[in-house]
Amino acid sequence: MGALGGWEILIIFMGLLLLFGPKKLPEMGSAVGKAIREFKNAGKEIQQDITQAVETVDSTESDSKSSRVDR
Repeated sequence: MGALGGWEILIIFMGLLLLFGPKKLPEMGSAVGKAIREFKNAGKEIQQDITQAVETVDSTESDSKSSRVDR
C-alpha cells in the first residue's frame, strides 16, 4: 500500500470525469483548493496562539522568579 502511481491517478481522474463531467471538475477542484487553504490557515493560527500562550507563560514565570529573588 504505497503511494499512488501514474496509472492509478489517471484511472481515478477518468472515473471522476465520467461521474461529474468536464464542467463540474474545475469547480470541485477550486472548492477543494479553498478548503485546503483554509485548513492550513487555521493550523497556522492555532500554532501562533499556542506559541503566544507559551511565551506568555514563560514571561509570567520569569517575572515571578525575579520577584522571589527581590524579596
